[in-house]
Amino acid sequence: MNSNTIDPIQPNPTKSANFGKRLRSILFSQEGILFIILMIVMAVLSQLNENFLTSSNLLNQGRLMSEVGLVALPMTFIIITAGIDLSVGSILGLSAIVLGILWKNVGLPLELAIVLCLVIGSLAGLVNGLFIVKLDVPPLIMTLATLALYRGLAQGVSQARSVTGYPEWFYIFGQGRIFGIPTQLWLFIFGTIISIIILRRTTLGRYLYAIGHNPVGAKFSGLPVSRVLLTIYAYSGFMAALAAVIFVSRVTTTRSDMGTGLELDVIAAVVLGGTSIFGGKGSILGTLIGLILIQLLKNGLALSGVTSDATIIVIGTVLILAILINNFVQSRREG
Repeated sequence: MNSNTIDPIQPNPTKSANFGKRLRSILFSQEGILFIILMIVMAVLSQLNENFLTSSNLLNQGRLMSEVGLVALPMTFIIITAGIDLSVGSILGLSAIVLGILWKNVGLPLELAIVLCLVIGSLAGLVNGLFIVKLDVPPLIMTLATLALYRGLAQGVSQARSVTGYPEWFYIFGQGRIFGIPTQLWLFIFGTIISIIILRRTTLGRYLYAIGHNPVGAKFSGLPVSRVLLTIYAYSGFMAALAAVIFVSRVTTTRSDMGTGLELDVIAAVVLGGTSIFGGKGSILGTLIGLILIQLLKNGLALSGVTSDATIIVIGTVLILAILINNFVQSRREG
């Protein structure tokens, strides 16, 4: 027998080494480290309260997480390009007010009001993109300005009045279930799958990473940088408006202060998930794990009787530790 022939009964050492290398790569990635932290957090919280891991509680947390999650998907795209959108909470509030006013005050059919709400949200996001692309206004400055502008418009249009009395069918978006799963969670799952495909399998996804790595180089390479940025900022506005429809359906009323602080939750989840604020790096899977971790921490601590102030401290500590652990592991790997 040829001494170089590998015995088929014995394990192939090359395959075993490749498998081990791939496993270590997964475990020591940002997503892998976050997943391990998530499992530890869930184990601890389940010991503190027996209701934490029940299916009803977890599905309810999925319902509450979906609104933030829908906005976090395009935010991941934006931060990958080294941008930011601080106006998403205000766009949600403005879109919610537009929905209520068009239906209650103007008298439009609710179906048409929903469509126009999504259009207004998309246009609000597009305005951000136009100023950023055409006038070279830094995304941080532009979206900070529209954060105030859109919130002011929402308050001015609503005149501090809320809109209630929506028809029963409308509550399917925020309170309904399909096959036992909350409707908005289905929407978030669908959006997550589409976003993963876009980032991993499409030309647009490659453009996003290229722009984040080197925007000037991407432009001189002939990439449609302006069109890509306009698209993702408009997409961010659209998803904020969709979250507004779900939010109004869930709480059964429309108020101008809806979405206040949403941008902080969204950005925290995206950055915790490993998307670099300097651009060129990030994944939807990391964002998803970051979202779940933050939401379950909030819920588990609340069930355990921890006060809201202490909950914020614990969440902040966990976020810092997760980032420090990831940075340490990554530096050891690169070293």
